[in-house]
Amino acid sequence: MERSRRRGLSFVAGFGLSFTVLAGLASVAVVAGSLHARAGARDDDAVARLGRDPVAQAAARAFLEGQETFRFDTFGSEAFWGDQLRLHEAIAGAANGGVGDGVSPRTALSVGLKVDVDRLPANLRQRLRRGEVDLDDPATTVALLKLGAVLGVKGVFEGDALTSMGISCALCHSTVDDSLAPGVGRRLDGWANRDLDVGLIVSLSPDLSPFMRLLGASDETVRTVLRSWGPGKFDAELVLDGKAFRPDGKPAATLLPPAYGLAGVNLHTWTGWGSVTHWNALVANLEMHGQGTFFDPRLNDAAKFPIAAREGFGDVRNTPDLITSKLAALHLYQLALPAPSPPEGSFDPAIAARGKALFEGKAKCATCHVPPLYTEPGWNMHTAEEIGIDSFQADRSPDGRYRTSPLKGLWAHQKGGFYHDGRFATLADVVDHYDAHFQLALTEGEKQALAEFLESL
Repeated sequence: MERSRRRGLSFVAGFGLSFTVLAGLASVAVVAGSLHARAGARDDDAVARLGRDPVAQAAARAFLEGQETFRFDTFGSEAFWGDQLRLHEAIAGAANGGVGDGVSPRTALSVGLKVDVDRLPANLRQRLRRGEVDLDDPATTVALLKLGAVLGVKGVFEGDALTSMGISCALCHSTVDDSLAPGVGRRLDGWANRDLDVGLIVSLSPDLSPFMRLLGASDETVRTVLRSWGPGKFDAELVLDGKAFRPDGKPAATLLPPAYGLAGVNLHTWTGWGSVTHWNALVANLEMHGQGTFFDPRLNDAAKFPIAAREGFGDVRNTPDLITSKLAALHLYQLALPAPSPPEGSFDPAIAARGKALFEGKAKCATCHVPPLYTEPGWNMHTAEEIGIDSFQADRSPDGRYRTSPLKGLWAHQKGGFYHDGRFATLADVVDHYDAHFQLALTEGEKQALAEFLESL
């Protein structure tokens, strides 16, 4: 066992990587550079003036604090994922002080976990390029956790032994650019990780009794439900209403949404539970199982949310509160994340221009997806009947409606399909649906132009 652990950890010694003030200043420099570009040559001292503005300085500090929280803060969730579920033991494997076969880097990458190349020492990056790192040894996974290199997963260590673990926002809402290898690259915060098989990962836990108690189900049933979700999906309402499957028998899990491009957008999530910061508080407390304060009396509705009402999830209080003080900066950071621009050459500008005219005219898309937000300013919610689909997921939310999803950066989260559950495999399928539902009588060429415009956003 010791030989296996030493082999995986051999490259760790001597490298104490941390998120430093220098990294923070670099982030500020990027923001300042962007602002300078927007200011234009006629106002070259705009950024200098901004740098002297106390409000801008406070915003910059909050941005960096929120970035740190988004990427690394577990909100005390180690008490659940480590101490109760013992998921870290399944990751480490028996040869490294855990249980079972363990999770090798190859397996971890196959279930969608991502590795931040900037947390890896230079010599390790070189060895990875040369294929000299054992990707089939769970000890290597443990070593990567000790480096803080696995996005959204924070290991707790006593010496070289992995003793617990927690999760951060980045687990589901960041990915990497694959610049070193598939699944290994620089962070892309706010991008939905549509490769991540959350349910399968959680199902590896040696002890699922907390979920068994909440759901009133057997160990086998809980594992079956978790493994039914598939890559890029998560069922946030499961621990609120206990509905694991839709009436048609398909899993009730929904696609992980992007967390970028939300500035100016009224409500967050597919079914508009609340603002970005409301959902942050709900998820941090009820889904990540952090230790904080959360209040939403709508969850006291025992008919709609039987588990939440029974467990008192509408009024959660923990001492100490490890979440509430971090919500403001986290909110600012998320709202600062811009939707990514499509890669050069990924769409035809001329066809997209025709699609834009259709989007704002004949196809009437802009009635709801109002440019430049591409959702409605104000109460951006619609009934299932209005958009021509079933109401199952909407009915699991407090208001019984679906949100008009913002469309910027749509090209970056097409894996897994469209709509909340991925029911439409392609943009062409989405256009066909609305063409039929609203009786638009679009030609095939017009449909193609609309899809091309959506790719360009």
